[in-house]
Amino acid sequence: MTEPWLNYQHLFYFWTVAREGGVSRAARRLRLAQPTVSGQVHALERALGVKLLERAGRGVAVTEDGRAVMRHAEAIFSEGRALLDGLSGREAARPLVLTVGVAETLPKILAYRALEAPLRIGASTRLVCREDRPERLLADLALGEVDVVLSDQSTPPGSRVRAFDHLLGESGVTLFAAPALARRLARGFPGSLDGAPVLLPTDDAAVRRPLEAWFESVGARPRIVAEVEDGALMKMFGAGGAGVFPGPSVCSADIVARYGVRPLGEVRGVRERVFAISVERRLAHPGVIAITREAKRRLFGQAAPAAPRSKRRRA
Repeated sequence: MTEPWLNYQHLFYFWTVAREGGVSRAARRLRLAQPTVSGQVHALERALGVKLLERAGRGVAVTEDGRAVMRHAEAIFSEGRALLDGLSGREAARPLVLTVGVAETLPKILAYRALEAPLRIGASTRLVCREDRPERLLADLALGEVDVVLSDQSTPPGSRVRAFDHLLGESGVTLFAAPALARRLARGFPGSLDGAPVLLPTDDAAVRRPLEAWFESVGARPRIVAEVEDGALMKMFGAGGAGVFPGPSVCSADIVARYGVRPLGEVRGVRERVFAISVERRLAHPGVIAITREAKRRLFGQAAPAAPRSKRRRA
């Protein structure tokens, strides 16, 4: 029986289309006719038996299967570049690649602060960030497609993925608002939140239910004007005056500076946690070690880089 063979030229054309965001732009870069590029991509789709691209406005979007193929394509062409560099005698050191999965529900300002550390390792490190739902990122972790997952919640009980949860730290939660709204609500806080417009994370965020329980405990029934999955977008809505929004207290100064808002007060008893989830009980990747050490020291104020606290989860 003939072994199946991947046409790497077809793969390269798909990779170029995905990177350029459209067939016409890819065709210009490749100096080929658009029908030629489209035909090569369709040939790859037929060979793989999956749809790789779909229309999105005037361009194209990569499907879920296409993203998986893109990850392999990046690795293949990276190895090709390394081969050429080695044979040509170039002294360019191959960068250490750190692929991090960032849970959609994790506040992006926390993710950014945690990921500053690997970027400071130097030019020898290349950071790759992928954002998705926690369950999909755990599947990628099990397949070795990401090195670590940053999430606001630990591995769920009953998960089929064997993983270890390394608690990086936890923070209180503060409510923020645009200056005019903050002035109006400052007097009588937290009772002043009764009927006030608020922006909340979606139900799958770990902090959502504790926030609702806190509102009830202080006798406030705010008016939920939006539920926003992306924390950065929620803060932009809040900065525009749409409503009060929560954010991690350890990042209060950053939030005030970036979005021009004011803190109203802390939500007592509600905590925001950050976990680094890995398949290793003891972390080995230098970039992941840098994340855990620096996040503990700089972000959460721990004096010493204690050994990661881990919890083993089995199916």
